[in-house]
Amino acid sequence: MSAPYILVLYYSRHGATAEMARQIARGVEMSGLEARLRTVPAVSAECEAVAPSIPDTGALYASLDDLKNCAGLVIGSPTRFGNMAAPLKYFLDGTSSLWLTGELVGKPAAVFTSTASLHGGQESTLLSMLLPLLHHGMLVLGLPYSENALLETRGGGTPYGASHHAGADGKRALDEHEIALCRALGQRLAQTAQRLEATRG
Repeated sequence: MSAPYILVLYYSRHGATAEMARQIARGVEMSGLEARLRTVPAVSAECEAVAPSIPDTGALYASLDDLKNCAGLVIGSPTRFGNMAAPLKYFLDGTSSLWLTGELVGKPAAVFTSTASLHGGQESTLLSMLLPLLHHGMLVLGLPYSENALLETRGGGTPYGASHHAGADGKRALDEHEIALCRALGQRLAQTAQRLEATRG
């Protein structure tokens, strides 16, 4: 049996969500667990378009086994009209076999997003990503206001999960508060997973 890990699963178009994933992974690893970064392929409008099985750069594509065997899950997506992006939704729509067998029931989970505009649907996107996690019976974690950055942020950051304001051109880097909240979310998820694993042991 492999060591427990947190699956950091995301879709990123221009790199901001991927950078958030890396910061969340750092928070996971600061708490002593492995963070497994995985992405999903883009959805093509052309019939039968096939992506290579291994991406040219970045994280590997996620498999259902990555989800099945994780100790905890955090999913991230850029905002698309106040909702998660189609590639992540498409992947989650294909997890019925895990739902039928209850593989994710009782595991901790969290969400994160990046938006082009400050009020471009961060919170509704995070809430949309929570719905499939609740259907899977996962234990949903947010960010408590004991995280000082949540009270000080002028960019992203919500109690529903980590967020980032990327700017209209998508080039605004994560600021200190957004980084702190990403890491805090990773730490919270890892620490919760560790406590749950200890009670099962």
